[in-house]
Amino acid sequence: MKEVFKISKEHPILLFDGVCNLCNGFVQFTIERDPEGQFRFAALQSAIGKKVLEHIHLSPEDLSTAILIEDEKIYTQSTVGLKMIKKMDVWYRFLYLLIFLPKSFRDFFYRIIARNRYKWFGEKESCMIPTPELQSRFLN
Repeated sequence: MKEVFKISKEHPILLFDGVCNLCNGFVQFTIERDPEGQFRFAALQSAIGKKVLEHIHLSPEDLSTAILIEDEKIYTQSTVGLKMIKKMDVWYRFLYLLIFLPKSFRDFFYRIIARNRYKWFGEKESCMIPTPELQSRFLN
C-alpha cells in the first residue's frame, strides 16, 4: 500500500471498474488528453484496487465509485472526475468549476449514474488489457 501512495506523489492514480464500459471510456478519454502520461491506472478488481478498497474500509466487491489517489490523498465519487479534468490541458478544465457545487449535490447525480452504468453503457466480460504502448501507465 505504501508504494501506491508513493507513486501518487508524482502520478495521480485512478482506480476504476475494469468491466464498466463507461469507466473504460473515461480512462480512454483521459489517456488521449494526457500526452505527458501523468496519470496511472488500475482496475478496482486488481490486487492493488482491492488493497486500496480495504485500506479505505470499503468492501473489495464495492465497485460503486472510482477512486483517485493524488499526493497521498483519496478522492471518491464526483470529485474524482473533477480533479482529473483540472489536470488536463484542454478546454474541459472549465468543468472544474463544478467543484464549487456542494459535494452532496454532485454525488447524488454521480450515484444515479453509478447505479445504472451497466444498464445504460454495458459491461465487458473482463477487465481491459492495455496495449503494449500503454502498459507502463497501468499498475500491476
